Amino acid sequence: QLQASGGGLVQAGGSLRLSCAVSGPTFSNYGMGWFRQAPGEEREFVATISWSGSYIYYADSVKGRFTISRDNAKNSVYLQMDGLKPEDTGVYYCAARRLTGWAIYSVDYDFWGQGTEVTVSS
Repeated sequence: QLQASGGGLVQAGGSLRLSCAVSGPTFSNYGMGWFRQAPGEEREFVATISWSGSYIYYADSVKGRFTISRDNAKNSVYLQMDGLKPEDTGVYYCAARRLTGWAIYSVDYDFWGQGTEVTVSS
């Protein structure tokens, strides 16, 4: 089970830190990812991290502004979002895959959280 939190309303240029708590004993073996879905749009990839944290990949739209990280001791993955823009508005989902590597396609993930809403005002 995945539980995302940390969303909210923020002005453009502001920051938010999303957290995703994962239950289960094998979290450290999972590749993890963050996706988002804007109103009326399809879900899109944001960032992904391998089981060890050694391999990270970002969507071009967030590169240099967002940072994904994980703490396997706390069964958690994080998304630090800085320099937020109105186009970052949407529901953010964390996802886990049974494989250890990272992935950018939603079909490659096995488990999904309920989402946390981020609204960036201009």
